[in-house]
Amino acid sequence: MIEKLIEQAKKASLNAYAPYSGFKVGAALLTKSGKIFTGCNVENSSYGLTNCAERTAIFKAVSEGEKEFEHLVIYVDSPKLFTPCGACRQVISEFSQELPVTIISQNENLETDMGKLLPYTFKL
Repeated sequence: MIEKLIEQAKKASLNAYAPYSGFKVGAALLTKSGKIFTGCNVENSSYGLTNCAERTAIFKAVSEGEKEFEHLVIYVDSPKLFTPCGACRQVISEFSQELPVTIISQNENLETDMGKLLPYTFKL
């Protein structure tokens, strides 16, 4: 299944709108029910309005009624590996601190989970 998620994340990155950073990012989110939701980054000249691939995939899943996640794969079309931004970490952790996260670039891979990416999450 991980290979399918990687393929879907790479495919999603092709749809990225990244005229400012030049980094095309794709995400593939596997739900506990077995569905895959993908997302890409959509940049905006007002940088705060940019939406990252991870959040796009999560928001699509939630808008379709899915709130339990099994695995998240993030692909960055770059030689360097980039981890999720703080906003994405907080959004992902809203649903699971144990969610496995695979991050892939052209040259590197990182297997981690949300507890390691955001150990002191904000929770009410």
